[in-house]
Order: sequence, then C-alpha cells, then structure tokens
Amino acid sequence: MKIARVLGNTTLSRMHPDLHAATLRCVEVVERIEDLDVPVPGNDLIVAWDLCGCGHGDLVALAEGPEAAAPFQPDVKPIDASIVAILDHLNIDPSN
Repeated sequence: MKIARVLGNTTLSRMHPDLHAATLRCVEVVERIEDLDVPVPGNDLIVAWDLCGCGHGDLVALAEGPEAAAPFQPDVKPIDASIVAILDHLNIDPSN
C-alpha cells in the first residue's frame, strides 16, 4: 500500500462494462516524506478507482495490483489501482 495525493478526476467515453458507475481519480504517489506538503511532487499520474469518496488534494492509501480488485471478490474488475482509505492525519517520527 502506498500514500498518494488526489490531483483530480477522470472520465471515460468508452469503458469495460464492469467500470460503469465507477468514480475514477487521478492520483500521484508520494515517494518521500519531504513531499507530503508539496502540492504536486511531479511523479507519474495513476488512475485509481475511488472506493472512499475522496476529494481533490486528499492524501489517500492506494492499493495496486491484485489487491486493488480484492474488495470486489468474487466479481472481477479490470483495475490495477484503488483508493482504499482517506488519510486524515499522519504522525511520522523523522528520528526513526
């Protein structure tokens, strides 16, 4: 699981039928602790299925790979990333 920041939404004009009614967000993985307060660190954008109703600028927990589709089992969803939590507060001790 990774920490990511929501940068915006995306829409699809054509999609797999299992993606109808999905909310898709553009997120950027926060690679370093120093980037937590930087609005746009400049990493690659990822399109992720939003399971939590997050908004622009939120820090979220991002699941990727097979774990991203696990909440939908036994249904199979053609996704590679999903937002599984909104992070309200982070307490990081830089001395560790």
